[in-house]
Amino acid sequence: MRLLVGLGNPGPKYAANRHNVGFMVIEEIARVAGASPWRRKFQGEIAEGVIGGERVLLLKPLTYMNESGRSVAEAQRFYKVELDDFVVFHDELDLPPGKLRLKKGGGNAGHNGLRSITAHCGNDYRRVRVGIGHPGDKAQVHSYVLNDFAKSEAPWVEDLARACAEHAGLLVKGDDAGFQNKVHLAMEARGWTDVTQVGPKGA
Repeated sequence: MRLLVGLGNPGPKYAANRHNVGFMVIEEIARVAGASPWRRKFQGEIAEGVIGGERVLLLKPLTYMNESGRSVAEAQRFYKVELDDFVVFHDELDLPPGKLRLKKGGGNAGHNGLRSITAHCGNDYRRVRVGIGHPGDKAQVHSYVLNDFAKSEAPWVEDLARACAEHAGLLVKGDDAGFQNKVHLAMEARGWTDVTQVGPKGA
């Protein structure tokens, strides 16, 4: 069993927030894979499917971001998923909007969701960092991530989520470099060579 996790906060109030881009990506992966309907389990919502020939559990923790690890740890223990076999999608302030990078382990860069998962599960899991850009001022970070994506940002968010979904089989098979490259090429093909950052004033 492979475990794919999308991070976000539960409820309609947060649904379109930049901080919830992990939820957006994992929902698109589930849709494209034809996964089972979402249902409540492990203090989150889960869907199951087959991606790249492998059984995959998709998880959205509903514990709020800073307690994400409680939900992830429950699913990980239940299915005995090794750290190498789970991937977390999350928002990344230090990447330009529309860019994506994949890394294993490393620091959590102040991301409370990652910090919680590391505390509950260990640190050597794979992270798909989805760039949302930085507001330019540390004092504005909190309101920036908890603001909705601007209408002008919606097209690249949708295209990036779709590219992740279309190439998720590579990720499941452990071809991280191939996945990252295919997503990058897909975004270029759709005209997103440079996504102009929309700051808080456009939120």
